[in-house]
Amino acid sequence: MRALVYHGPGRRSWEDVPDPRVVDATDAVVRVDAVTICGTDLHILKGDVPAVEPGRILGHEAVGTVTVTGSAVGTVKEGDRVLVSCITACGRCRYCRTGAYGQCLGGGGWILGHRVDGAQAEYVRVPFADTSTHPLPDGVTDEAALMLADILPTAYEVGVLNGRVRPGDTVVVVGAGPIGLAAITTARLLTPSHIVAVDPVPARLEAAERLGADMLVGADDDPRTAVADLTGGLGADVAIEAVGVPETFELCTRLVRPGGHVANAGVHGAPATLHLEDLWIRNVTITTGLVDTYSTPTLLDMVAAGRLDPAAFITHRFGLQQMDEGYRTFSDSRTTGALKVVLARN
Repeated sequence: MRALVYHGPGRRSWEDVPDPRVVDATDAVVRVDAVTICGTDLHILKGDVPAVEPGRILGHEAVGTVTVTGSAVGTVKEGDRVLVSCITACGRCRYCRTGAYGQCLGGGGWILGHRVDGAQAEYVRVPFADTSTHPLPDGVTDEAALMLADILPTAYEVGVLNGRVRPGDTVVVVGAGPIGLAAITTARLLTPSHIVAVDPVPARLEAAERLGADMLVGADDDPRTAVADLTGGLGADVAIEAVGVPETFELCTRLVRPGGHVANAGVHGAPATLHLEDLWIRNVTITTGLVDTYSTPTLLDMVAAGRLDPAAFITHRFGLQQMDEGYRTFSDSRTTGALKVVLARN
């Protein structure tokens, strides 16, 4: 089969590799029908995730069709259409028993495209298939389901829920890329009074407005002044960091009100300064997190009911064999306007 292989920082190729097979009784092999590229994949290519070794197939977001299962798999079968979660769960360890699947001790967590071969390929081996895939209702499209593999549960759990967004809050989302836009979309479920999007790229701010932001702060604006004017000088109740660079995290700590929450959802590859000398006296809560995907079934129900339209995040579509073009488009998003790209089997 063909797959996108990481060969060290700055090096990748779409090449021939051996087909995956069932290794453990809990495995399934899934034919990839649609896959996307994540900002985390770009971090890997920059060398920000040293645990990813050269030779690894990248990708952790896919929708596909089960082709074969191990003898211990009971909830999915050959021919089933499934969402492959970005998080793999053994279902038995202490963390899995409390829904903290991202911290799985039994061989799961974020492993696809990280510690085992991932989903940017024609086929993928999915460990612990019973607890790491979600059968899809007939009315949910591949494209809509694909957005539930990572960005929507990540934004909802790590941004909105960890940030404790409540009705009437002022929520600031710093970074209007895919995670930031998903945070805007899912924050609306909790009826905040204002959602402020901060991003220097006009196309992303336009997308933020389309998806529910009611104040836009661009490259020529001062975010601190804008938020202070909106809140009578108080600051945001919740500031969600959705970029993953030191400057945006530190900005969030300056935008939040005393007693407020900073929810970091971005993937960081460099240290950020934590100004405890300013923050300790302001009762600011800071949370970080890897998504657990415990919310995926709920989000899937909302998509099936027409309450969420995840396909709105998709800006570019390619064939699966156009993986290189998909990466070029996604990595140059300032020029191309790419938010999420979908690569589908022809």
